[in-house]
Amino acid sequence: MKTQLVRTCGSAAQLLLAVLVALALTETAPAAVSNSTKGQPVTRIEEKEFGRTPDGTSVTVFTLRNAGGMTVKVMSYGAILTELHVPDRSGHFTNVVLGSDNLAAYLKGHPAAAAVIGRYANRIAKARFTLDGVEHQVTVNSGQNHIHGGRKNFSGVVWQAKALPARATEGAVQFTYLSKDGEEGFPGNFTVTVTYTLTDDNELRLDYEARTDKATVVNLTNHAYFNLAGSGDCLGHQLWLAADRYTPSDDELIPTGEIASVKGTPLDFTTPTAIGARIEQLKPRPGGYDHNFVLGGDGKSLKLFARVVEPASGRVMEVSTTEPGAQLYTANHVRSFTGVGGATFGKHAGLCLETQHFPDSPNKPNFPSCVLRPGEVFKSATVFKFSSR
Repeated sequence: MKTQLVRTCGSAAQLLLAVLVALALTETAPAAVSNSTKGQPVTRIEEKEFGRTPDGTSVTVFTLRNAGGMTVKVMSYGAILTELHVPDRSGHFTNVVLGSDNLAAYLKGHPAAAAVIGRYANRIAKARFTLDGVEHQVTVNSGQNHIHGGRKNFSGVVWQAKALPARATEGAVQFTYLSKDGEEGFPGNFTVTVTYTLTDDNELRLDYEARTDKATVVNLTNHAYFNLAGSGDCLGHQLWLAADRYTPSDDELIPTGEIASVKGTPLDFTTPTAIGARIEQLKPRPGGYDHNFVLGGDGKSLKLFARVVEPASGRVMEVSTTEPGAQLYTANHVRSFTGVGGATFGKHAGLCLETQHFPDSPNKPNFPSCVLRPGEVFKSATVFKFSSR
């Protein structure tokens, strides 16, 4: 009897030990495929072919999900964010980024693609700049100026892509592209990576990193158009910006070099204001907002600078960045198109908050430097956090 009791206790101890080890492994192992929240498995990352380019290159779309049901889709063509589904105050999910659910729409020239923009986002006056005594002529594609990296730029190429090992509370995908020396006129072999991370706090984080083998200029952003209602226009969205200064520009939207106060102008969003409330007062009026705001970031720490509220749905988007500026653009020139789920869009269909260095920084010594040299690493981060009220 005593021997049998010892054996039984030993077996129970071994079973308990096995259970404890299994629980420990469950807590610490990477959630490469899925993890459990409230008893339901969460598939953090999925990938599949989205289509092929005319030359036969395969394009992959990655789907990221979090424990709350938020879904993000991003593809290797242009590192474009194609869908972003978030809940309203009633828990109803809607896609809040302008996009399409098929590759053909992008290959034909999507009017509102949420693409990664580079090598230099926004404008460079006269499409030229001088660096270390050498003048560089880049692509002329906006009147006599350069905009958003040129005719093809980073939004029109297929990036190398890979899903990163999922963690307990987040999933991520990383895109890499080599922009060769002379591409669109820019100097240096320029390697850039962009990582999209979706967390269980309903945060979509974009981390940019770049290196070069020659001195060059860099300005990277994502050109996502947000509509928190999922349809209609963005004019009723309430916007708060922690920015009391902006960079005035000329008729071609090239900064004059001045940094001015927003006080007393239609650009003052230091208290929450409907985007459409003063849009008609803009002079000269470019059809809506297309202005760079000064954020005063230090380039290292994330700073909350924007909050957007859509009153009807209660959806809220907060934006933080390490960048010194952000371009507010209200889809002034977007032509009509049909998006995900059949939603239709047109002028003022969404707003962009393009975190960035200032436009024409290569020609404005008083603006924060956008120069990247060999041996240096460019880093930037922007976080979009969603909630409801």
